[in-house]
Order: sequence, then C-alpha cells, then structure tokens
Amino acid sequence: MKTIAAVLYEAGKPFEIEELEVVKPDANEVLVRYDYSGLCHSDLHMVKGHLPFRPPMVFGHEAAGEILEVGSKVSRLAPGDHFVASFFPVCGRCRWCVTGNSRLCDMGANGLDGFLPGGRFPFQGKNGDYGSMMTLGTFSQYATVHENSVVRIDDDLPLDKAALVGCGVPTGWGSAVNSAGVRPGDTVVIYGIGGIGVNAVQGAAYAGAQHLIAVDPEPAKLEAAKKFGATHTAGSAAEAQDLVIELTRGVGADSTIITVDELTAQVVSDAAAATSKGGTIVVTSMGQYETDTISLSGVQLALWGKRIQGSLYGGCNPMYDIPKILSLYRTGHVKLDELITNVYTLDRVNQGYDDLMAHKNIRGVIAHEH
Repeated sequence: MKTIAAVLYEAGKPFEIEELEVVKPDANEVLVRYDYSGLCHSDLHMVKGHLPFRPPMVFGHEAAGEILEVGSKVSRLAPGDHFVASFFPVCGRCRWCVTGNSRLCDMGANGLDGFLPGGRFPFQGKNGDYGSMMTLGTFSQYATVHENSVVRIDDDLPLDKAALVGCGVPTGWGSAVNSAGVRPGDTVVIYGIGGIGVNAVQGAAYAGAQHLIAVDPEPAKLEAAKKFGATHTAGSAAEAQDLVIELTRGVGADSTIITVDELTAQVVSDAAAATSKGGTIVVTSMGQYETDTISLSGVQLALWGKRIQGSLYGGCNPMYDIPKILSLYRTGHVKLDELITNVYTLDRVNQGYDDLMAHKNIRGVIAHEH
C-alpha cells in the first residue's frame, strides 16, 4: 500500500513529505489507517538532536484511527476496530509487564531505531528502509505496526480527541496521579504548561490538590492552566517559590512536577527548593541525553527525605490507563476537547512544530487526508 508520510533525514532539518510503500503485516502485525496524529513535543527532542535516531524515519507517535487488516495470529483486533496507538508496546510477558510496569516493556527498546519487533522496517522508499518513531510513525496516512502497540477503543469516541490519549494526556495526567501520588489537600507545583504540563494540572486537580501552582513565562499558558484546575499561577520559579512559602506557611510543596520544554539543572534545583521534607520531585521533561541535568546536595536529600522520581508515560500502563482516561473523558472528568489549539494537514507539519516552539499551541493535531 502507498502512503504519504513526513520523514526526517537529519536532526535540525525540516520534515520532508514523501510517498512510501507500507510493508504487508506479518502474523502479529496490523495494517492501520491513522486519522489524527498529535504534534507532541517528544518528537522535537529527536528533531533537535537531544535523542539519537536512525534516519530516514517517519515521525509521530500519538494517533488514533482504524484497523484495516490483521495478521494471521492476531485475535484481539479485527478490521474496522477503532484504536489509539500506544507509544510503548505492551507484550504482557516481560518482567516489566508482569510487575505492573508495562510502560517499560522490553518491546519498546527499538523505538528510536524504528524497526518492528520482528526486525523488519515498516516502510520502503527511494532511500531503502524507513523506520517509524516508537515503531508507530503516525505522521503517515497508513502504517504497519505490531498488535501490541494498539489499544482498541469504543467506536463512538471522537478520534481527534482520542489521539491525544496515546501520549500527552497520560504522560501529564499520570505524572501527577501516579508518579507524584497527589492526594487530597496537597500543594503541588508544575513547571511548564504545554501539552504535558496542562494535563499534569488537570490530573493533580482531579486527585484533590488544594493548592495547585502552574509556572510558565507565557501568560496565555497560565490562563489555560486555570481552565484545567490551577488555583494559582506564576511567571517564574522565584514567584512560585514565594507562593509556596505563603500558602504552606513555610512547609513547602508536597510534590513538584517538571514538564518544561527542555530539562535543565536549574529547573530541577528550583523544584527541589520548593519541595517539602518528605516530598517528591517528578522529572517528566526530556533534554540532551548525555547531559547531567540533576545537580543537588545528596546530603540534603537524605536529611530531608526528599525523593526524585523519573516519570515515563506518567507511570501509566497503556492497555489499562488509555481506556480509563477515555472513560473519564466521557463523564467530564478529563478535558480533551479544550486541549486542541490548531489542526493541520500533513503538508503543514513543519508549521505545526514552528507554532509549538513559538508557544502558540497547547496541542496541535494533524488531520490525515485519505
């Protein structure tokens, strides 16, 4: 099958729109049609060279669509099913899956190389084998993916909203609910109110945070944070620190969550300073892979019992949490419609990321044409 896809050949270069051939699905694979794909900031870490990848690669890892064809051994999916793509596959058998940590599934190891779990590349084109980001490649009209990367959803759910639950929503929501373990009455500070941070805000609000401080230099993002449950806003870490001292009478925040565009040692230090004794500093943001971005006094961590918690996929387990979040959307407990700022066609993918970097979008979405 032919497809039109956005391909990256080199970090720092724009995406190129190409026609590719989609490989036929093997026994445990499915052929999918992507209807909508989110423009997630995680792609930018590879575009900027923060994370290594094997070019050429079809980017995109957040999408929803329809199953078109299934391999001979696929039993839980059928043509016509609607789905959300999980940016980490879930095998259900490795150590991580069977201990309730499926976001760390061993099948995700090849996500930056872009080949399918069996070793094949999912696309062919003028330059040979083309990989797919996180073995999904959602910046393509069609793709072959492993069945373990697909979460079936109810047919009546709007696919443009459901697409966001493949990465950004559970990553932010779970950073608060799972990784920070926010409880009723807590004071929480969230640094960076983009597509991840705004969902951390609504996750912390739903979990019962009493004081919820959103930190971002962009006034429009602070206004958005209020709509998602922030009780206070701050334009800088210093302003947030003053608010924390005032609101907690000097005790500090129960948890701080870092969801800024690019992780730095300064924001980790700011978050640690705002965190109370026994509190948790959640690191969700990404940055340059080789750079040391945590520089804190280990003695102070020990003396005050603070905890630094890394957070991948918001500590969620996608096969369980994606349907759960969509169920909460049905009942009005999770906002999805309000996340979408702009919709783009695939040929405007570079404009979409320019808008993201210019802080114009909470979440941009690509609407694929078929």
